Amino acid sequence: MVVDPGVGTSRKAVVVKSKKEQYFVLPDNGLITPVGDRDGIQGAREITNPAWMIGAKVSSTFHGRDIFSPAAAHLAAGEDWTLVGPEVKQLVRLTPREAKVEEKGITGEIFALDDPFGSLISDIPGDEFKKLGYALGENVRVRVGDKTFIAPYSRTFMDVAVGEPLLYVDSRGRMELGLNQRSFAQVNKITLPVAVFIPRKGK
Repeated sequence: MVVDPGVGTSRKAVVVKSKKEQYFVLPDNGLITPVGDRDGIQGAREITNPAWMIGAKVSSTFHGRDIFSPAAAHLAAGEDWTLVGPEVKQLVRLTPREAKVEEKGITGEIFALDDPFGSLISDIPGDEFKKLGYALGENVRVRVGDKTFIAPYSRTFMDVAVGEPLLYVDSRGRMELGLNQRSFAQVNKITLPVAVFIPRKGK
């Protein structure tokens, strides 16, 4: 799958090699940012070599088929990645919004759903939430947009009854708000993106 809303524009098609010796074939639209932050970037090259593309005429709307897939196939076949095209010195970076920690608590954003389950994924790091003073099992007041929910800070979904809410640290280390065996977003009619606020304990 290629996330490429800028297909056909002046954005570059690139191959990026991480410091873990992994190759990523993708548009230069910022998608590589988290990989670079986590693993480091060893190098990047623009895909310009026609021999690494399909057909004499590249579509302006189907680069997944015409550019990215054939380039990935060449890499999978063990070909020298430097043949793909010239070096790219600077890649586009994403600058994601970060949760704001204040004396009164943490303000962040619900930016995605943990589908198909419908849990709300926030940009609040679990480590920052833990500094608010809540112990496992304690109820937390969470404001999502103009709605307020009370949910226990829990380790697993089985800590609460079916249909009940819980606040937990997800597998990515972020805070999520969910319902046991229900879709939190659907039941509570939550539309994304939406602001979220968790107060410091006692505030």
